[in-house]
Amino acid sequence: MIERLPFTMALSVLVAAATGKPAGRGRRPLGAVPPYSLLYPLEAIASGAPFSDLNEDASFVYQITSVSGPDPTDPDSFGVSDQSEWMADKTRKAILGRDPTTGLWLNQLDIPGAKVVCRELDTEPGATNDPSDAIMSYVQRFRFDLTST
Repeated sequence: MIERLPFTMALSVLVAAATGKPAGRGRRPLGAVPPYSLLYPLEAIASGAPFSDLNEDASFVYQITSVSGPDPTDPDSFGVSDQSEWMADKTRKAILGRDPTTGLWLNQLDIPGAKVVCRELDTEPGATNDPSDAIMSYVQRFRFDLTST
């Protein structure tokens, strides 16, 4: 059976390392100030062989929210959509970027017992639309298809 938690952990490490900004799983990363990313596991689908067989496939969807916010040293500052879009661009490249020469992913996802066979942008609703918000966010959803190894 392909377990979700190891994948979630690997994805959060990939996003943090590739963007150079903290990535929290379901909540703000401890002590982080914007910009940062939030990962939310959404739907999961298992297919192929039954759970008793070790050769099944799985599809996981994650929402990754890029967060922009005020500068903690400036009480008059606020989140800006430019910063959240910049983070969303970095996240998209981190997950979907490929080496033009080899075609390999720029950032590997190593999952015990599973191999990622497909990564795709599932939907991109975009940024919050209220410029008076102190915090702005940008939402992307990615689908990952895995097969047992």
